[in-house]
Amino acid sequence: MLDLKEYGIDMWPKEKVQAFRKALLDWYDANKRDLPWRRTRDPYAIWVSEIMLQQTRVDTVIPYYERFLHHLPTIADLAKAPEEVILKLWEGLGYYSRVRNMQQAAQQMVDDFAGQFPTTHAEISSLKGIGPYTAGAISSIAFNLPEPAVDGNVMRVLSRLFEVDYDIGLPTNRKIFQAMMEILIDPDRPGDFNQALMDLGSDIESPVNPRPQDSPVKDFSAAYLNGTMDKYPIKAPKKKPVPVAYQGFIIRNKDNQFLLEKNNEAGLLSGFWSFPLLEKGAVVDKQVSLFEVAEEVVQLDIRQSFTEYYDMAVDWQKQEFDTVQHIFSHRKWQIELVEGVAETTKLLGTKELKWVSVEDFPIYPFAKPQQKMWEAYVKKMEQ
Repeated sequence: MLDLKEYGIDMWPKEKVQAFRKALLDWYDANKRDLPWRRTRDPYAIWVSEIMLQQTRVDTVIPYYERFLHHLPTIADLAKAPEEVILKLWEGLGYYSRVRNMQQAAQQMVDDFAGQFPTTHAEISSLKGIGPYTAGAISSIAFNLPEPAVDGNVMRVLSRLFEVDYDIGLPTNRKIFQAMMEILIDPDRPGDFNQALMDLGSDIESPVNPRPQDSPVKDFSAAYLNGTMDKYPIKAPKKKPVPVAYQGFIIRNKDNQFLLEKNNEAGLLSGFWSFPLLEKGAVVDKQVSLFEVAEEVVQLDIRQSFTEYYDMAVDWQKQEFDTVQHIFSHRKWQIELVEGVAETTKLLGTKELKWVSVEDFPIYPFAKPQQKMWEAYVKKMEQ
């Protein structure tokens, strides 16, 4: 076990740990939110909720969670679902590798665990896409195992309780908080204990506008008692996402169908359908810097590139649209839309392209940037 004293952290004596558990769980019993995944001990349902809740607000997750379980109520259903189905159910949540990993984990359970959710922490940890936090959450909530679930909310609370002088954003420091939680976790109610700390960290001790005076454990908090709440947790600022400029092509044919392309490349937004996109810098930089040419030349070059790339003659329209912006964790997309009318419905056979009517859009999984592109287009057309 990690010696926390080597990191300058003095844990409480047993009696104080027990008092802390009671104060936290009494507060949780009186104030816990009524959430659909808290009405079940089904590990599959709890797993779905935990993956969805990563970096997504609770209010956003609830309808996704309910729809996902309605369409895919069992491990076996998820294991055999077509990719487009799971992407459509996840559409708008982002981080799509997570749902792909979930399907692979479901297939593991079908192959290795007779279609049942494994019941030990080690077996749960062996599943695709399940890291230490998720394994701890499922183990404690579904199976009442005394396993910590250490996420950003929990690390924030612990940093203030013990004035921890280690950056919570560094993966190498997670072991410190894991060791602290192994001492603090309530062995009789580990799931409730983990969820109580998560609730406390996401609300009263949130990263923005915390209310430490309302905390049920303020009398245990060194940062509160010493007036150092503004110092903790220690976390270096995130790197700013890199801006990437795209041209987005809203191409329709004379039957008022729109051109969609499936992204079959590995990586970001793989498997989704989209209006065609070309990166502006990638097209123009072959001859001259993007910043050394007039905007109309850039537009002309990219449209010409589209014509050549898709082998499609297009009557370009002069309509101007709002720039679409979408921020990923590491990229900031800025998409300028251009509208065109195709002179033929013939499609290049080397790409997965389709002419699709607006009525059929709901069949195809669209990631958030493509949803925003369509919203910007519709907004302009309705003016």
